[in-house]
Amino acid sequence: MNISQVLTIILVMLLWAICFPLITAGIQFAPHITFATLRALLAGTSLVALAFVLGRPIPRGGRIWAILIVVGLGATTLGFLGMFHAAEFVSPGIATVIANTQPLLAAVLASAFLGERLGLIGKSGLALGFVGIVLIAAPQLLTASGGNYAIGVAYIVLAALGITVSNVLIKRIAGEVDALMAMGIQMLIGALPLLAIALAFEQPQDIIWSNRFVFALVGLSLPGTALAYWLWFSILEKAPLNRANAFSFLVPIFGLSMGVGFYGETMGWSEAGGIGLTLLGIFLVNRTIRIRPKGPGQVGE
Repeated sequence: MNISQVLTIILVMLLWAICFPLITAGIQFAPHITFATLRALLAGTSLVALAFVLGRPIPRGGRIWAILIVVGLGATTLGFLGMFHAAEFVSPGIATVIANTQPLLAAVLASAFLGERLGLIGKSGLALGFVGIVLIAAPQLLTASGGNYAIGVAYIVLAALGITVSNVLIKRIAGEVDALMAMGIQMLIGALPLLAIALAFEQPQDIIWSNRFVFALVGLSLPGTALAYWLWFSILEKAPLNRANAFSFLVPIFGLSMGVGFYGETMGWSEAGGIGLTLLGIFLVNRTIRIRPKGPGQVGE
């Protein structure tokens, strides 16, 4: 990957890291799934509207639409459901560790379905990155308690699996469909089950439309979701998934840095050591990668 691609990926990870404090800021003003539904609808509508204004082509073919449906159900429905609900049951440390198994799961699927194979150095890099995340989250890992803990873990695992499968499928169709259309459509598709859940189990009219909630919703939906997913799809048109996905280990690092910089949180030796291992792991993953041809439509390096 060139420096421009690396900087774009880092920007995506920063945008995703910003989502967590925005969710925390807005969740007190709206039911969880209602908030998640509004996020998906606003982000998806914005991308599709922009795509139409720019004259981007509508996806064609049953295969492409089938993949977009699965991506929507995985990245948006399961991803948002897990992200918004898990905080009720587990500590941020546990959530961080489980969520960041996603690059490890994706590496397995990328090898099987995309022909991307990491060598020993790359595999060691992923392992180091994950160990780094465990160290970063270590101070919070002992806070898990209560009978609902397993429910929270299940939400996070569902989200991680949904995002993992979606990333592999996004990579599969990257270059075959317009990025704005693809990401906007999958978000609108994924919003439909969320809307059904919100109407069935929540009271959407209970939203408190304060300035703080509107700011959180717009920031979460537009830069945090619409822009981030469009950039992510664009990156996967050119870069191997394993290389790009390894940078997702940066998300908790950015989150920790924002906590230190804006909320007066402290950073101990465990967090500092974890950051060092994570950065080393990302470097090692991006050292070498072998890509096995997988037929027409495959994009690789």
